[in-house]
Amino acid sequence: MIKILLSKKLGELRLTQADLSRATGIRANTINELYHELAERVNLEHLDLICEALGCELDELIVRIPDESPAITHTRQGTRKSNVTVSLQRNREIKKRG
Repeated sequence: MIKILLSKKLGELRLTQADLSRATGIRANTINELYHELAERVNLEHLDLICEALGCELDELIVRIPDESPAITHTRQGTRKSNVTVSLQRNREIKKRG
């Protein structure tokens, strides 16, 4: 799951959504969607403008929290992911021994 931490960052800096919209030129509705984590897509230019306006790095605005159950169960080759994971773990163990 991807979390957008814009509300937290604006709170830390005591800025409003309107302040950020004026500073970046990004529509207030777009800022609101990011603030409330409603956005399904994010414009990279917008992220750059927001980081510049807030004086922060991207990892302060967006974080990935791994899901408890993975959404991907098969690899591109069609094999089950759990088999690939087991195979990768075995290969790592063999390399450590050798």
